Amino acid sequence: GKDGKVYFQGVPILYSPWLSFSLDNERKSGLLSPSFGSTSRGGFEFMLPWYWNIAPNMDATIAPRVMTKRGTQWNTDVRYLDHKYSGESHIDYLPDDRLEHKNRYAYAIQHRQQFAYGFTGALSLNGVSDGTYFSDMSKPATGLAQGSQLRQAQLSYSGGWWGASMIAQRYQVLQDPSLPPVTEPYRRLPQINLSATRHDLPLGSTASFSGELVKFGHPTNVIGQRNTYYPQISLPLQTAFMQVTPKLGVNFTRYQLERQAAGTPSSLSRSVPIFSLDGSLVFERDTDLFGRNLIQTLEPRLYYLYVPQRDQTQIPVFDTGVADFSFSQIFAENRYSGGDRIADANQLTAAVTSRIIDPASGAELARALIGQRYYFTTQHVTLPAVGTNPAEVARTGRSADVLAALSGAVLPDTYVDAGWQYNPRDARTERLNLGGRYQPQIGKVLNAGYRYTRDLLGQIDVSAQWPLGGGWHAVGRYNYSNKDRRMIEGVGGFEYDGGCWIARVVVQRIATLTQQATTSLFLQLELNGFSRIGSNPLDILKRNVPGYGLVNQPVGEPGALLR
Repeated sequence: GKDGKVYFQGVPILYSPWLSFSLDNERKSGLLSPSFGSTSRGGFEFMLPWYWNIAPNMDATIAPRVMTKRGTQWNTDVRYLDHKYSGESHIDYLPDDRLEHKNRYAYAIQHRQQFAYGFTGALSLNGVSDGTYFSDMSKPATGLAQGSQLRQAQLSYSGGWWGASMIAQRYQVLQDPSLPPVTEPYRRLPQINLSATRHDLPLGSTASFSGELVKFGHPTNVIGQRNTYYPQISLPLQTAFMQVTPKLGVNFTRYQLERQAAGTPSSLSRSVPIFSLDGSLVFERDTDLFGRNLIQTLEPRLYYLYVPQRDQTQIPVFDTGVADFSFSQIFAENRYSGGDRIADANQLTAAVTSRIIDPASGAELARALIGQRYYFTTQHVTLPAVGTNPAEVARTGRSADVLAALSGAVLPDTYVDAGWQYNPRDARTERLNLGGRYQPQIGKVLNAGYRYTRDLLGQIDVSAQWPLGGGWHAVGRYNYSNKDRRMIEGVGGFEYDGGCWIARVVVQRIATLTQQATTSLFLQLELNGFSRIGSNPLDILKRNVPGYGLVNQPVGEPGALLR
């Protein structure tokens, strides 16, 4: 086409002296729709992407981003795909930032490879020029709150009943000069893991093995090598309504250390036997709810764990922390994540689960859980102070907090997801997560949530997408922190459905770690079946408004009914 013009409401909004179209639904090199908008840190922005169809399995998008306050940033995305490998890379480069007077860049490279004979590989390289890059470039969706950038290479092997992997890993720490220093994580140079499981042993028993060899590196802290070998054997006993699984294992660990304090040995070893007994029952009954014939289950479960005490005070902490207290953790063998501490235990966990199931489809409609852990001895193994984290205080009580949860469809078109951690010793709530959604149809959704962690967190979060009539739709989110007494993130805007076109205007304001905030304005005109012109707010709306749906998405389109 020559001298092509696009008119909107009688006004020409796009002109090109020459246009070329693909008639066979194939990708084609050429300019894409321009985008424009405004941010508080970049000023007015304009971007004109150019798409390059390099090969049938490879393409690239090169997009200069003109920011009136900072200059021109070059954004490049490359994708490639083959039956044995795939990957993508994203590179941003801003020469001579006018505000910071230096070159700024960011890169994210991902590659996945399938080799022969069960071997696979993966590469993840991420980095930025400085610690404030993400906040300065107003890219909250890609890492505004990130404190580090992962750089990792992995080679894995799967041999059916056994597998192995080797990982080399380190992080780039993003240090904001206005914030307290960030401690650099340990590097794994390398880490070798081995796992094996056999279910075909005599008497129906199962044997498993997990092993690890990892060398930890750090510029200043204690460094060394950790070898772990953990063989286990279990005997699952199961009937139609009952399951009992006794399991026994021994964890062997050996350390070879450097830079130890004077008087501390450089070679340490630890062996810990671990025994558990896991039992559960399942009861069912027919029930009726909202005129529907359903099945309700009652599933009590008991989990006993015994781990004798071992003195671990001389072992350094490379990658270990207290695991998050949750339903999965109260049925775990170790209350710590990582391999530097194995918690002593003589405890019993009791829990009960009830589910509502649709007998026609087998789908789970709702679930309720409650559980608590009981201790028969006091705690001996603890974590020392690490970085800014204080030393762990040993538990002396005989019971843990009560955990309760409810999730699923409690009313037609109404969904609830709630979790509660209650401290019966001090009669107080430790954590509370409440979330609800009302969604009668696509394009109509109301979300409300509250998150609370004692002394740490208190946030109110509401979001919605709702038609106002006359083709207008409102969309927004408000996330407020009671503890910090400020808005964490706010999104507000309108969409207008003109039949064959959609107009969107969205404003986003998000707080940064430095008590500052960045504001972005998105303006977009979508010509159905042709193009989207302006700055695209759809990714932000989908991230901020759970259940958000395109107002021009046909009901019969695949994915239209997903929630």
